[in-house]
Amino acid sequence: MSVSNAQTSLVDRAPQFVHSKPVRDGRTRNNKARYALTVLAFLLPSAIPLVLFVLGPMVAAAWVSLNQWNLLAPMKWVGLGNYAKLLSDPITGDVFLHTVYYIVGYLPLVYIGGLALALALNTALKGRSFLRGIYFLPVVTSWIVVALVWRWLLSPSNGIVNSALAFFGVHGPGWWTDPHWAMPSIIIASAWKDLGFVMVILLAGLQAIPSDMYDAAKVDGAGWWRRLFSITLPLLSPSSFFVLVISLINGFQVFDQVYAMTGGGPNGASEVVVQQIYDLTFRYGRAGEASALSWMLFVVVLAVTVIQIRGQKRWVTYG
Repeated sequence: MSVSNAQTSLVDRAPQFVHSKPVRDGRTRNNKARYALTVLAFLLPSAIPLVLFVLGPMVAAAWVSLNQWNLLAPMKWVGLGNYAKLLSDPITGDVFLHTVYYIVGYLPLVYIGGLALALALNTALKGRSFLRGIYFLPVVTSWIVVALVWRWLLSPSNGIVNSALAFFGVHGPGWWTDPHWAMPSIIIASAWKDLGFVMVILLAGLQAIPSDMYDAAKVDGAGWWRRLFSITLPLLSPSSFFVLVISLINGFQVFDQVYAMTGGGPNGASEVVVQQIYDLTFRYGRAGEASALSWMLFVVVLAVTVIQIRGQKRWVTYG
């Protein structure tokens, strides 16, 4: 083939090389667009309720927090006045302290109790499937029902708990009628209800730990407590981290049991943040302050959660 013929052949084929890349790029863009639409179609059933019932109300609450509003009259712009008023109100500090008091008492009780149940039901115990169902039953029971039952159990006059204490010669406290015992009463009821949830999560974590590690530890002469602190708890740390994060968030949002058992009393001794938000909105008609307080609570919960997530690398063991 001559040189001129070779050049002509290359020129004839040049358009094919020039146009092949844009075709591939067009197909790639079409595939990416099709993939994005597919993902969006699967996300829409959950994204639409998320926007309508979570993000939308949050934005609306942020706007209301900058206004003075009694739910009936038109809003009146006050800017950051609601936040300033709440920060200078001693009741705001009290309800946050009561909430922290609840969390400090609730978290250790529910975790240690759930861990004890999980360890017990992870053994070859007869009827353990039945016991797992029994312990999990309070989790799916209505909070109002549980709170009313515990209100009756802890009744100072005719409650079963004080009657049992009297049988042993112990004078029972006033429980939810006593300002000093109102919050412990709520903590006991809350921990009892949530033990089953913590048990299930930790039990799943226990069953994921290889049995070979326990066998090797036994061969080395490690006792039960040594195996607990050297194998079980370190390898259970991911499940423990999940339980602590969820329980802490739920603890900041405690309301149902407080409302049903004490109503925030006596004398405001058990009033928590969400109870104050409810009262500001529906009892006092101060929706702007209630929205501001809800955003303050959101910021606190977000900050605590971020701290937990950042600190997990120091004590959570994966793998």
